[in-house]
Amino acid sequence: MSALRFPLATPGQVRREVAHQVRAVPGARRQFLIAVLLLSVGAGANVMVPRLLGRIVDIVIADGTGLWQAAGWLVVAAVVGAGLSAWGFFLVSRLSERVIANLREGMVGTALGLPVHRVEDAGSGDLVSRSTDDVAELSSAVTETVPILTTSIFTIAATVVALLALDWQFLLVPLLAAPLYWLASRQYLAKAPGRYAAERAAMADRARRVLEAIHGRHTVRAFRLEPVMHDRIEDSSLAVVDRGMTARTTMLVLQIWMTGIEFIILATGLFVGWLVVRSGALSVGAVTAAMLMLIRLRSPLMMFMRVLDTIQSGYASLARIVGVVSDPPTPVPDAGAGDRSGEVVMDSVSFSYGGGWAVREVDLRIRPGETVALVGASGAGKTTVAALLAGLRVPEEGSVTVDGVEVSSLSDAERVARLAMVSQDVHVFSGTLREDLTLAVPGATDEQLLDALRRVHADWFDELADGLDTEVGARGLQLEPVAAQQLALARILLLDPAVVVMDEATAEAGTAGAGALEDAADEVTRGRAALVVAHRLDQAARADRVMVMEAGRIVEEGPHDELVAAGGRYTELWTAWSRGRV
Repeated sequence: MSALRFPLATPGQVRREVAHQVRAVPGARRQFLIAVLLLSVGAGANVMVPRLLGRIVDIVIADGTGLWQAAGWLVVAAVVGAGLSAWGFFLVSRLSERVIANLREGMVGTALGLPVHRVEDAGSGDLVSRSTDDVAELSSAVTETVPILTTSIFTIAATVVALLALDWQFLLVPLLAAPLYWLASRQYLAKAPGRYAAERAAMADRARRVLEAIHGRHTVRAFRLEPVMHDRIEDSSLAVVDRGMTARTTMLVLQIWMTGIEFIILATGLFVGWLVVRSGALSVGAVTAAMLMLIRLRSPLMMFMRVLDTIQSGYASLARIVGVVSDPPTPVPDAGAGDRSGEVVMDSVSFSYGGGWAVREVDLRIRPGETVALVGASGAGKTTVAALLAGLRVPEEGSVTVDGVEVSSLSDAERVARLAMVSQDVHVFSGTLREDLTLAVPGATDEQLLDALRRVHADWFDELADGLDTEVGARGLQLEPVAAQQLALARILLLDPAVVVMDEATAEAGTAGAGALEDAADEVTRGRAALVVAHRLDQAARADRVMVMEAGRIVEEGPHDELVAAGGRYTELWTAWSRGRV
């Protein structure tokens, strides 16, 4: 994995993954062979249309005998060609859409199974862009290009065979056109993939910028950073436009090539036709049929070259998607952690985001049942310490252990049993309230769910007519921020971890009617090792111990009363906090 974003898959990885997904579709080989047969016969029938038109020309020039018979065969050829081609398109499209669906499911499953710190390192915006923009782009590209590609390939092949069957001299047309098409496509493909990949990367960066602004909206407003964030999003959006225009310019150059090649095809066809008619090798009607074939060939060739634009964009998206699924996470085996107790130790931990140190040589110990509050000015490194303890980040130096085992080495089962994090940004999943709560413990009884809601003081539950069967989330009842936070805390109680990390989890406690949120947080931390990132110092006053951070380091440590009396940095913070509440 890249330290900045998920990688792009190599062509070999893309081929292997697509082949794997095709094999996963039941009867894929049989469907594909049937589709090839139908499309081949359909293309042959379509090529018969201009040949029959040429025959009609000869009939008219002669005495007109057999005109209606030729017209009848013309209708039959058109109907058969259209019907078989449509049937073949249907089979190919259905197979393609199933492969895309499997690929989408595989990507989501892989992303959900990735270690959280890998997602955080790569950037959630990059993953969101790949799972939304890139999947949509790939699906659109497949839907648009599959019918065109199948039509073009089979029509071109059938037409070339039919021209050679008329007279070998028509071989001059593809011999002149093929190198020119090859040169045009080579020049296009030499530039297009990189330009489309750059466009998709710019879109991922734009998604990251937007997500940062949304998720950090409270900080943005508090520090009046709206103009800064607006400028950053504007710059990333302009980068998408610039890279998009560069990619489309490549297609414009290809269009100029196509116009010149079409002229050469028609001019060469007319010249060959003049030669064979003059020599008496073919009739006027036969040459008319050949020219009609060449004219009809312009459309599939043009479509084929034009969809190279869409194919390249789709391939860039496919490479980004496969870049995630081609390196599936290896299940972390049990680390052999003993009985869970909730002993937390951070030993000389240092971490940076690529620049200066965000935290430096942090030592922290939390005993089972103890609550430690982490305080300090904005940017002191508090949230980074919380992320390191929760396993969202991996320290560059030092170690973070729970019950004597590195957090990053714990298996999913061991980690869930020991560690949980609650932040200000919580999510209410669409579904019933029961389904939302049992995400923590699938086998929980209704009595356990109701007890958890009672313990977090979710009094709003009594007003729900359908109780636990109430639909919540995007498609149901929109819970207020305090209620959503209480729901998240109730899930923690059901999960019953040994260690709880709370980062601004009670930020809504200052709003009207939200006083019970503090009591709910106290209920969650009771009897557990808890690290509370205290953005309000009344939280720190209730903790067993307070640690003060400044410039990424722990500068003070001790009980609240002792630190207030010490006259140090915490005293300054507490005095300013108390004065602001008067």
